[in-house]
Amino acid sequence: MKILVVGGSYFLGRVYTMLAAQKHEVTVLNRGTYSMESFGARCLRADRHDAAALRALSGEDYDVAVDFCAYQQGDIQALLAGLAIAPRQYLLVSTVDVYEKWTGRSLTEEAPLEKRHFAGETGEYIWQKIQLEKELRACCSGGDMAATIVRPALLYGPFNYAMRESVYVQQACAGQEWLCPVGILGRFQPVYVKDAAAMILCLTGKEQAYGKSYNLAGEQVDYERFLTAFAGVSGGRARLCRVAADDPRLADPAAFLPFPMREEETEFYDGSRILEETGYPWTSLEAGLEKTWNAFAKLYL
Repeated sequence: MKILVVGGSYFLGRVYTMLAAQKHEVTVLNRGTYSMESFGARCLRADRHDAAALRALSGEDYDVAVDFCAYQQGDIQALLAGLAIAPRQYLLVSTVDVYEKWTGRSLTEEAPLEKRHFAGETGEYIWQKIQLEKELRACCSGGDMAATIVRPALLYGPFNYAMRESVYVQQACAGQEWLCPVGILGRFQPVYVKDAAAMILCLTGKEQAYGKSYNLAGEQVDYERFLTAFAGVSGGRARLCRVAADDPRLADPAAFLPFPMREEETEFYDGSRILEETGYPWTSLEAGLEKTWNAFAKLYL
């Protein structure tokens, strides 16, 4: 199978490319910040918005395009304009944040998307992802190309550039305690990055996935569950400071609290469809966090 990966050198895209290149002919299109050639992928260095540079794709016939870095409306159309032959499947990596918020329901893939355009950088990111999903479906309406949309929840693991688990590892290696709120109602659904990449690879080129969307969301956990598991794989370096939800230290702007704490911040995403169709099992939280600790601890010890 010939796969065009757009992005593919950061975090989820990087892990996906590493897995896909073991079995398939993979071409990575990105700006060349990190090369993936050592993993067996062919690399094309270009900006997806550079029409002249995209002519390097014009003679290629790809079975699937997997897009990890579509962020602005028009990104999909611009890429397809550079391809002489449209792929049979276009797999877009979106986000669970596209769903209508604060409904109180378990959000399946058929749940309505958000119609409000929230202010700020995060609000704009969500709005653009919603527009890109619509754009992809419009591009696939002719029937020659099939759309598949994957919506990950909170990803964690090696190569994560978001300031989450790496900060905890850095704090522990510096001898700092982790503030661990207990008795709170906020929940989140962490997904180990290799699970996400492997599941996306299972959907790549799969006709059963044509025209479908998939939530990538694991079990619901809270701070105490997550940090207790993380501390447990730290070899004794991480020390938890368990505090009540009303502890004034949690209100300090310097407190590191990257996950939802309040019930009203919590959304539950139903991830059963992708489990049923791929048969790929979740890595346990403890096992995923152990690999994460080992990857980041090398940077700080």
